[in-house]
Amino acid sequence: MESIDEIRERVTITEFGVTNVHSSDFPGNYEGYDDAWDQKKFEKKFKVEIIKLQGDELEFDMIGVDAAIANAFRRILLAEVPSMAVEKVHVYNNTSIIQDEVLAHRLGLVPIRADPRLFEYKQPGQDDEGTEQDTLELHLKVRCTKNVKAQDTTDPNQMYVNHKVLTKQMEWIPKGNQVNLGNIGPVHDDILLAKLRPGQEIDVRMFCVKGIGKDHAKFSPVATATYRLLPEIKLLREIEGESAERLQKCFSPGVIGLLHNKHTGSKQAYVADARRDTCSREVFRHDDLKNAVKLTRVRDHFIFLVESTGALGPEVLMSEAIRTLQEKCHTLLRALSKT
Repeated sequence: MESIDEIRERVTITEFGVTNVHSSDFPGNYEGYDDAWDQKKFEKKFKVEIIKLQGDELEFDMIGVDAAIANAFRRILLAEVPSMAVEKVHVYNNTSIIQDEVLAHRLGLVPIRADPRLFEYKQPGQDDEGTEQDTLELHLKVRCTKNVKAQDTTDPNQMYVNHKVLTKQMEWIPKGNQVNLGNIGPVHDDILLAKLRPGQEIDVRMFCVKGIGKDHAKFSPVATATYRLLPEIKLLREIEGESAERLQKCFSPGVIGLLHNKHTGSKQAYVADARRDTCSREVFRHDDLKNAVKLTRVRDHFIFLVESTGALGPEVLMSEAIRTLQEKCHTLLRALSKT
């Protein structure tokens, strides 16, 4: 029989389902427990621990919050933190096999290295070219020709010149004071946009504006923004020998370790790193093991993984998500004060 504390604080994984999934972070849910929100109690319990910050990836733990808050950050990162992306494409010449609209769509999905905080949102009714305050202009002009120096070969890399249209060929055209913004352009230089053959040409102008993922996925500044609950694994009895080796294979590598028991001379299983667990229920397939292990998740401990598309660092995106949530809270408070 689970205690009320365990029901309130843990999500339990069983053989045929998951229990205790409902949120209990509100008053009156359990008799004798004061679950009303208290700022001092929250400040004492709340923690953020940076696990990894490397390149475009950020992994951190957020401890002491309800799932609603964690999910708010995830959704804001995906849909409400702005970025710059190609919105309009003027096609002057396109004799490739790719249709104009398909080419424009591919160009729109190319991550653009530009800080959206330096630009304003483009107002409705303005022309496509915009202004230096709200629009970036890029130019792509590539023509494929035969390589006259190529020997007897069938390799297109040797037979043709410019037969691959890559993002590194997109040229930024600064407007006015934009020359002081630094190096603007595609985040990655090696994204393949099209393939050409001799005589084929692409000549387009692109106009990038500021937007959010809620309007179009191309404006989403993250490639990945996910969270999961911290796994917790408890061994209810000693597991040794062949059973220990089978138990180790039931989980992801590194979750269950084996050590030598000096008294019995056999291998004994222990929990090495529950954080690596991926919520597999493989252990419940074994009748002799399923009652020896208890799988739970810590209800208020969230493991976040944020991967940026490259325009801004993941730590900057997270800061912008926090600022956006603060603005939403202020807007709600102002609306409530007027009622």
